[in-house]
Amino acid sequence: MKLIIITGMPGAGKSEIADSALDLDIPVIVMGDIIRELTRTKGLEPTHENTRTTMLQLREESGPGAVAKICLNSLLNLNYDVVVIEGCRSLDEVEVFRSHTDDLVIVGVHASPTTRFKRLQDRDRSDAPVDWPSFRERDLREISVGLGGVIAMSDIMILNETSLEEFRSKCKSTMRELI
Repeated sequence: MKLIIITGMPGAGKSEIADSALDLDIPVIVMGDIIRELTRTKGLEPTHENTRTTMLQLREESGPGAVAKICLNSLLNLNYDVVVIEGCRSLDEVEVFRSHTDDLVIVGVHASPTTRFKRLQDRDRSDAPVDWPSFRERDLREISVGLGGVIAMSDIMILNETSLEEFRSKCKSTMRELI
């Protein structure tokens, strides 16, 4: 099985790349959805603060690759040649996935902080940062758990500072090249 790992800072465009995979009938496992669901099972709303706490507790209890290990349950039940994992945030998580396949590609997506902040403000999600200081705090948290290392180790980097239409076109062509 080939794994395509999508990584990037919040609001960079990971979900657009994942959507292009879905358009090509490639299954996508969203790591952030796992954290949001775990937060809900605790009886909490998946706000920025609650998902942060859930993520840190999970990693403290089960190690830095904990979210990836949970994803493996879903991954091992899939019978596809190619699967996309959206939202890998540490090299420890990459290694969990790499231990199950020799065919792994990391696709990084980058957008400036200003662009990402505006996108996150436009989202209708309860974990979107409410202001610039909380956005910066979220970025620093993501970097502290290892996201910068995964981005730095990307095999392919897609810049997302163009129109949505142009970016979607880049995503589709990248996915077609990878499958």
